[in-house]
This record gives sequence, C-alpha cells and structure tokens, in this order.
Amino acid sequence: MRRFRRLRTTESMRKLVRETRISPEEMIYPIFVIEGENIKNPIPSMPNIYQYSIDMLDELLAEVKLSGISGVLIFGIPAEKDEVGSQAYHPNGITQRAIRHIKKKYPELLVIADVCLCEYTSHGHCGLVDGCHILNDETLPLLAKMSVTLAEAGADIIAPSDMMDGRVAAIRKALDENGFVQIPIMAYSAKFASGYYGPFRDAAHSAPQFGDRRSYQMDVCNKKEALREIADDIEEGADMYIVKPALAYLDVVEAAAQRFDLPIAVYNVSGEYAMVKAAAQMGWIDEKRIVMENLVAMKRAGATILITYHALDAAKWLKEV
Repeated sequence: MRRFRRLRTTESMRKLVRETRISPEEMIYPIFVIEGENIKNPIPSMPNIYQYSIDMLDELLAEVKLSGISGVLIFGIPAEKDEVGSQAYHPNGITQRAIRHIKKKYPELLVIADVCLCEYTSHGHCGLVDGCHILNDETLPLLAKMSVTLAEAGADIIAPSDMMDGRVAAIRKALDENGFVQIPIMAYSAKFASGYYGPFRDAAHSAPQFGDRRSYQMDVCNKKEALREIADDIEEGADMYIVKPALAYLDVVEAAAQRFDLPIAVYNVSGEYAMVKAAAQMGWIDEKRIVMENLVAMKRAGATILITYHALDAAKWLKEV
C-alpha cells in the first residue's frame, strides 16, 4: 500500500511538496479610467471595483505597487463616442493620457493597453459597422493606429481584444514602422463569446447597441478552433496570448500550454469575479479560500499570467501565509 498521506501530515510538509505556486508578480490588475475630475464611481455588479478619473488614480496605483503586482490592464471610458471610435486613437484620448500619468508617477509598473473599439463607438461593437455587419478589414487600420498612439503614450504591452482576423499582423507592422519594435503584443487569441462579461460591460460602458458579438468572438463550444486562433496569432507576431474567460476554459489553457511555448495569460473576467463576491457577501462561501483555489487552478492548467480583479486581495492574502 502506498502511503500518500505521509506527505500531507503538516502544513510545512504540504508546502515542501507543493506542485503549483502563485505570486503577486504573476498578476495583472484591470483598471477603468473615465473622463472627468474627482471621480471614483463604484460598479454595483463588481463590488470594490471602481471607475477612476485620472486625478484619482494615484491612491490605487500606490496600492498596486506596494502589493507586488506586476502591473495594470487599462480600459478607458471616453466622454464622447462616435461611429468610428475616434477617441480610441486620439493622441490625447482618455486612455493615452492615463498611460502617460501612470508611467510618469509609477514607471516601474507595467501598463498593458487594451486595444478595441467597443468602449469608444456609439454602437458598442469592436469594429466598424455597415448596417448590421461588423467590418473586418476596414477596422484593422484603426486598431493599428490606436496601438501606435498607446505605445507613444508609454504602454509597455499592446493587447488587442477585438477578435478581428489579421489584427496582430496589422498591429505588429504599424508598431515596427513607427519605431516600436521592442513593444510586445499580448493577443486576446482565444476570446469566447461568453455570458461572463456582463458586469464588465457595465463598468466600461461597452454593451453593443444592436445584436451581439458572436460573429467575431469565438463559439464557446470550440476548443480546436481556439488552438487555431492562437497558432495564427503567434504566426502573425504575438509574443504572448490570452484565454478569456478563465474558469470555464481551463481545458483550452491546458491544451494551449502543451502545444505552444509562449507565455499564456488567463483573464479571470468580471462575471467570474462577481459570482464569487456575491456568494461571499451572502455568507455562502469562504471568499479567500475560493479565490485562491480558483487562481491555483488557472496556474495549474498552464497559465503564466493571471489577469484578475482579485489581484489586490490575493496579493494581500499571499503575504499572510
């Protein structure tokens, strides 16, 4: 009889043989930046998450730095929207100004800039539209232009989340031609058309005004297609890739980790966060234990980067151990 329990007898013994470990350095904290001044708007569906005006960011950024978290993933919320999302690629847009502020005040924090038009378009879709159709090729120059302005503002990593075909190649070409050869691309390669995004769309004011995003985001049923999407983005020049959401797609993470030798990020999205927070507020679960178990599961599946709204709490809890 094998006595597996010998290696479980004490906490010290369990730590000694532990196979999966997480640390704050592997985490990225998403933030929402909104036009205006003196704004810290709570997001009702995401407890303890806020929209911040630039002048209110410093307290949060100081906390992120102190926690040991590597950086932030930034989403901008403009004051004005139009059909072509012009504020997305304006050199003085909300996201560009926020990046300059962060890099001036906290240069050691990594800033990952999300690239998509949905927060900036009046129709709420991730690309240009013609009637009810989302235009792919016509959108690519705007995504490339947005990426360049974000890099000029000081972004460390460009993260296209739009799911247009060919966007990684278009962005890589534009960055290289504008002197940003050193800026890596973290592509949202396997981004599924998920029901877990609801609270985010409240936070970012990005819900589509007609239809849905299933003509460009991936079918939740397709694992093999996700691997093809990842392979294509890598071929186009992606340096890292994201699987989004996380918890319901750990099979995709594991398969990708076994096939591709590049860093993998998972995005532990707003709906996943909200479910845990809601259950914890009702007293139905132990929040700390569930959050840490979820993050370990993501890491165990093969993720090397954890994008999560739980990052600040998780970093604090890791220091308590």
